[in-house]
Amino acid sequence: MSKRVVITGLGVCAPNGIGLDDFSNSLKKSISGIRFDSQLKELSFGCQVSGTPQLNSIIINNYFNKLDLKGLKSSGLLYGVIAGTDAWKDAGLSSKENIEPDWESGVIFGTGILGVDKFREAIHLIDAGQVRRLGSTSVIQTMASGISAFLGGRLGLGNQVTTNSSACTTGTEGLLMAYDRIVQGKAKRMLTGSCSDSGPYVWGGFDALRILPRNYNDSPEKASRPLSATAAGFVPGSGAGAMVLESLESALERGAHIYAEVLGGAVNSGGQLNGGSMTAPNNSGVQNCIRKALKNAGIFARDIDVINGHLTATTKDPVEISNWSAALELQNADFPYINSFKGTIGHCLAAAGSIECVGVILQFKEGKIFGNLNAEDIHPDILKIVDAQKIPLKTISYHPKIVAKASFGFGDVNACVIFRSYSD
Repeated sequence: MSKRVVITGLGVCAPNGIGLDDFSNSLKKSISGIRFDSQLKELSFGCQVSGTPQLNSIIINNYFNKLDLKGLKSSGLLYGVIAGTDAWKDAGLSSKENIEPDWESGVIFGTGILGVDKFREAIHLIDAGQVRRLGSTSVIQTMASGISAFLGGRLGLGNQVTTNSSACTTGTEGLLMAYDRIVQGKAKRMLTGSCSDSGPYVWGGFDALRILPRNYNDSPEKASRPLSATAAGFVPGSGAGAMVLESLESALERGAHIYAEVLGGAVNSGGQLNGGSMTAPNNSGVQNCIRKALKNAGIFARDIDVINGHLTATTKDPVEISNWSAALELQNADFPYINSFKGTIGHCLAAAGSIECVGVILQFKEGKIFGNLNAEDIHPDILKIVDAQKIPLKTISYHPKIVAKASFGFGDVNACVIFRSYSD
């Protein structure tokens, strides 16, 4: 029999909350982390709002020593280490204390681009002939696997330590990679998550594509509008989410708290065919991914209580709902509850899947379905498929048993994971 996999630790560094309590409270109360961004205004961006975690020196000094912080400019590394360290601690696991590595524990921590600001500094110094001023941490801050290497070293992990990168699908894909490793008996536990840098050098290309909202610079909390008829583009965000996945056997053996069970999922690509492209999904690829996730998890469509969609607040939201309906063969009153957290955090790019997975799992803990901020004017094409009552505008009391979470990314890549409330 394949091993059952559970989640025993969570950590998050999000625009609307750093740490589980703040993040959970913000999702329950629909508190937005989207703010006016003066730097984007100074650089003449059309979109001048963003979702950025509100770090300060007190928080940062709890996770990094003076040597770590010397020359540290990678915001993604900051976010990832905070979320990853918290998840490991939340699981009741200790940092490295033994001489030998923990051979049964590893880390898969993804990113899109890491250390953009450090790259920018390095380019100026090298062009000025001042390469010796780069500092000793420039490599680890700018290599994609810097985040997993940093966490693996801090925690003394001796199993696989690696980084994945699949655009906005990164976090959800990484979770499923960690799940597979445990199911196959190659590890007892895996720290998994993803992070994304903040700032104009990450977000500039999206502003150039004109897929960011430009009409909400004076009302940032209204800018991100998933499922809405007035959705005008996604709000750029950043941060990190992290989870500890563990074999059920290991979790029970050490008396760990169990948040939820991972039943399985699927990862695929639409091949950029049949309407799919570098920036748009092939609908049949999305539907295929959802169907395979259900099959691999051993459930039926009607078993799903809640969907947490990708739903970025663009014109593609109705298309995503149509794909869910086609894949599940459900609509109207039979369609599951559905929500998106992007109304409060924006689209955190490579960090989106992991931050949102943490939010999904917190719904089991809280016995809630978190509300959809800024969806008071649900798109009419969505209402043709889903009853309005299945799109709660405010948080409702509900104890979900099975939740499906999906992420769809640039490059026509898809991932869908199925979570279940834990019961022995």
